[in-house]
Formats: sequence, structure tokens, C-alpha cells
Amino acid sequence: MTALDALPPSDGRPELVVLRAIKLGDLLVAVPALRALRRAFPDHRISLATTAWLAPVVALVPAVDVHLAQQGFDHPIGVPAGVTDVAVNLHGAGPESEDLVAALGARRTIHHGEGGPSWEDGPVNERERWVRLLRAYDIPADADDVAIDRPTEPPVVDGAAVVHVGAFHGARHWPVDRFAEVVRGLRQRGHDVVLTGGSADVARAAAVADAAGLPPEAVLAGVLDLQPFAAVVAAARVVVTVDTGAAHLASAYGIPSVVLFGPAPPEAWGPPASGPHVVLTDASVRRGDVFSEEPDPAILAVHAVDVLAAVDGLGVVPAGSGAGAGPDAAGARAAASVDQ
Repeated sequence: MTALDALPPSDGRPELVVLRAIKLGDLLVAVPALRALRRAFPDHRISLATTAWLAPVVALVPAVDVHLAQQGFDHPIGVPAGVTDVAVNLHGAGPESEDLVAALGARRTIHHGEGGPSWEDGPVNERERWVRLLRAYDIPADADDVAIDRPTEPPVVDGAAVVHVGAFHGARHWPVDRFAEVVRGLRQRGHDVVLTGGSADVARAAAVADAAGLPPEAVLAGVLDLQPFAAVVAAARVVVTVDTGAAHLASAYGIPSVVLFGPAPPEAWGPPASGPHVVLTDASVRRGDVFSEEPDPAILAVHAVDVLAAVDGLGVVPAGSGAGAGPDAAGARAAASVDQ
């Protein structure tokens, strides 16, 4: 799917336009709402206005028919006024997003505020926030309905333990030596390990690999585009990551994951409690500055031994062992914390 600047010619269906213009994790927590909209409006063409570089993942969301490139709020959504039947604000409740949605001149608008539910402040689970919005308009929605399609191309590595070393801001960075200790522990358990991350994480991933004794070919940071990255996660045995899009991909594919949280509260951004996922953090020392370049104390409170114990608790076994996640995995699906 290509991100388009403007709505293509009508295909005869009424138009439903959704605004959700942020990053990968933000897109994936909106999937339950998008899937609910698809069920509620099966005869509409659904266009999602979101960040252009997300196009490879938008193509994996079966609820979306058209991807409209929306880089922030400094330009209108690429839909002529008056052609939209239903407009949905899944972005926020501020004037910038509200004005963009209002400019569509839709027959019906689904949003927070006047005519809809009030915006909830505090650590509200983001998947739940958007399904609550739809429920307020009598649209059934399930916050755990997170599944997206798998890429059609096979993964470059199948059945690996994926350790995602990157994060956009330093507040979510976990020390290199702790990642290396986790990698060594996973390899001792028989796992093939690969390191993933974005283009800005290449040096960090190389440092982890060097400290852990991983071969250079195990470093996939900066190598994979979004769909190949999604394919590797979808084929993984387990994913170890800080609070990033990698965690949300693991949720979308039901892959066991251990997610380390720093400045952001897992109550808002954590994986579905239905699992199989474990959250590690220490809320008692959380500073909460998501834009800081210094690691948040809440993530520094997590140690490699905690991560490896969480992997063991999930019942994850290496590929080729003839077994999947162990019978106790279901009992480990509820989120846990270091300080519990």
C-alpha cells in the first residue's frame, strides 16, 4: 500500500476517514478500533490518515483500504470537503486534530468532546481509550483485538529470539552490558538470537553483539525495512524489547514478549493482559520524562536476571526443540513488575 497525498477517485462506496498520525506503536494500539470500524461499516471505503513512512505496516491492517499521508497537522487531510460520510478522530481531542477532522465536513463525526464522550486524563490504556470512544457511539469494540496480517514475504530469520535494542529517546535506553547479558543467557538456553533496531541503533546493536559474542550477521539493526522487520517478529520465539513499536508488533502477532518500561506507564502503553507478555519496570522510581536523553530510573531498575527469569516464566523454548511455549505460559500472561 502506498501513502497517497489525496483521496483517489470514488469506487462507489461511502467514505470513512480516520485520523491517527503518529508513529508505529501509536498506529498499532489503534488497530482494535480500526477493526471495529471495519465491522461496523462493512460497506464503506476506510481511509487512514497517518504518517507516510508507516505505509508497509498500514498495508498489514486489513481494516484499511486507503492510506492518506498525514505528516502532522500543518496541512489538511487530503480529502475534499463534503465527500466524507463518517469521520473518526483516533488521534486526540486537541484543537489541531479536531480542526482537521471538522474540515472534512462529514455527515457524521466520531470524536471526544461535544457530542461524544469526555477525554480521560491520566494513564488510560491507549487501546481501551479508542474502543471506549467507539462504544460511546454504540459501536462494539474489543481492546484485545490487536491482530494484523503477516507479511507475505518469508522472514530473513525464523524462530529466533529477537532482542530489540533501540528506542527513539534515551529515556528508554537500557544499558548495553545488560542487553549483552540477556543475549548470552538466551544463547545458553539454546536460542538463536538476532538484534534489531532502527538506523540510529546500528552502533548500539554492534556494541551489544561484540559484548555478547554474537556474529555480525546476527545484527539486523538498520538492515530491515518495516515489513521484513514485522516478518521477523511474527516468526520469533520470543521478543525482548523496551517500550517501542517492536513490543506492539509482538502483541499484534501473539508472540511471547518481555517489555521493559521506563518513563511511560505500562498501564497506558503496555501489552494486552491476555498475553503472552510480561512487563518489567519499577514505578516507584519513575521520573516520567519521555523526551529525556538519560535513561529513566524505572528502566534502570530492571536487570538482566529479571528479563531471563521472565523468559523462563513464559515457557519459551528454542526453535527446533519440538515444543512450543510450555503449558505454564498461560499463567505467565498477566503483566508483572520488578517491584511486585
